[in-house]
Amino acid sequence: MDYLPGGWALQGSPRNARLVGTCQNARMTSLRELSESDLEGVVEINNAGYPAVPLVTLEEIRSLYELSSYRMAALNDKGEIVGFALAMNPGADYDSENYVFFEGRFENHLYIDRIVFADSARGLGLGTALYEHLFDFARTQGRTAVTCEVNLEPPNPGSLRFHRRFGFEDVDTQATKGGSVVVQLLQAPLA
Repeated sequence: MDYLPGGWALQGSPRNARLVGTCQNARMTSLRELSESDLEGVVEINNAGYPAVPLVTLEEIRSLYELSSYRMAALNDKGEIVGFALAMNPGADYDSENYVFFEGRFENHLYIDRIVFADSARGLGLGTALYEHLFDFARTQGRTAVTCEVNLEPPNPGSLRFHRRFGFEDVDTQATKGGSVVVQLLQAPLA
């Protein structure tokens, strides 16, 4: 068992670990791998996070799920999904402007396409637990960096602060979606 700060522990391998322990308000929470049967709920959580993340259809999230090498769900004490993360290895057949940017500059990275939580799950430490698990996964896969982007326009300052705490550094900025969105492109080197 791998112990994490705040009374959390991971049981199992990085790909199939369950997060056990207590978080704020004495709620029990766990992580588990997403399954295809979870995707309708994932769409709801994702679309409630707009404009911090783009709106998606079930077909679009299914495509992202299939491209992802890392697909984890955060569950509340009732076993309901309250957050998720999807990340991709290099070489995926994915035409996202941001993924393509990183593919041109990093050979061995894990690209986080999205991490989204329901409003009810924010501030409970689940993002930290999920990212700690994701970083462990990237290391076990031999990745040298974790990459992602955060919106500057429309602004998402909370996400930018969160990523800075995990050692993400600025790589560049980029206008996407025909100029309607500007992102900060970030990377966190893995030691």
